[in-house]
Amino acid sequence: MIKLSLVYLLAGLVFAAFAVFSALDRSNAKRFGNAAFWGLVAASFLVGDRLGDLGNGVLVLGLGLLAGFGLLGRGQPLTTSPEERRRLSEHFGNRLFVPALTLPVVVALGVLVLKPLTIGGAPLFDPKQATLISLALAAVAAVVVALVLLRQPIVSPLQEGRRLMDTVGWAALLPQMLAALGAVFALAGVGELIGQLVTAWIPLDTLFVAVAVYCVGMAAFTVIMGNAFAAFPVLTAGVGLPILIKGFGGDPAVVCAIGMLSGFCGTLMTPLAANFNLVPPALLELPDRYSVIKAQIPTALPLLIVNVVLMYVLAF
Repeated sequence: MIKLSLVYLLAGLVFAAFAVFSALDRSNAKRFGNAAFWGLVAASFLVGDRLGDLGNGVLVLGLGLLAGFGLLGRGQPLTTSPEERRRLSEHFGNRLFVPALTLPVVVALGVLVLKPLTIGGAPLFDPKQATLISLALAAVAAVVVALVLLRQPIVSPLQEGRRLMDTVGWAALLPQMLAALGAVFALAGVGELIGQLVTAWIPLDTLFVAVAVYCVGMAAFTVIMGNAFAAFPVLTAGVGLPILIKGFGGDPAVVCAIGMLSGFCGTLMTPLAANFNLVPPALLELPDRYSVIKAQIPTALPLLIVNVVLMYVLAF
C-alpha cells in the first residue's frame, strides 16, 4: 500500500536537494544559512516521526532562529535568464500550459481510477490519503512532462524550485506552522475558552446570531493567526460543534465547509498571511507592500456576508 510516508519522503528529498545546492552556491553570501534552513525542513519530513516532540520542537526553534536573525539570503541558481525565458515562451506558446494541466488530470485519475484499485486484497493507495498521494504523483508526472517537452536539464526543476523558495523564504512554511499552531491551541482548550467567553457576552439562542458569530469569528481569528487552518479547530471546538451542530442540529459538512470559507475571507485581509499577501508585492516589486490586501478587502467583506447567509440557509 502506498501511504503518506511516500509523500513525506519525496518532499524531504526535494528540500534536501535545495539544501545541497544552497551550500554549493557561492553567489549567495548567506548560503550556509539557506543550507541549514532547508536542511532542517528536509529533516522534518525525512525523520520527523523519529525525532519525537522534543526533537521536532528544537528543529522548529532552529528554523525560527535562522529566519529571525536574518541568516537567509537569495542565491543565483544556474537557470535560464529572463531573455531566454521570453524566447522559450514565444517558441513553445500554449504548450507551456501542458505541464500545469497535467496536475489536475493525474490527480483526477489517481482519485477516481487508482484509489479503488486493490493488489492482493489490499488497496493500492491509503484510502484516507488518496488525494495527497495523487497530488504528489501528479507533481512528479508534471515535472517529467515539462522536462520532455521543454528539453531542459534534469536538474533544472530543483534549481528553479530553489530559486522560488529562496525568493519566498521562510514565509513558504507559514501554512504548515500555523496549521500546527491551531492544533496546539485546540489541544490546550483555547476553543472551549473562546466558547465560554462568547456565550457569556453574546446571546446565541438565535440561530442567525450564532451563525454570524461563528463565520465572523472564523474570519477575525484568521486575521489574528494568519491562517484559516489555525483558526478552524479553535472556533469549531468553541462555537461550531457545541452550538451550531449539537445545539441547532446543523449539517456538520456544510457548517465546516462554509466555516473554512469564512476563514479564508480573513486570509484575504491579514498581513500575517505573508505567503499570500506580502510575498507577491515583494516579487512584483510593488511600491505598496499592502497593495494586495487593499485590493482584496472589497471582495472579502461581501463574501463573508454571503457565507453567513449560505450557512444559515443550507446548514439547517
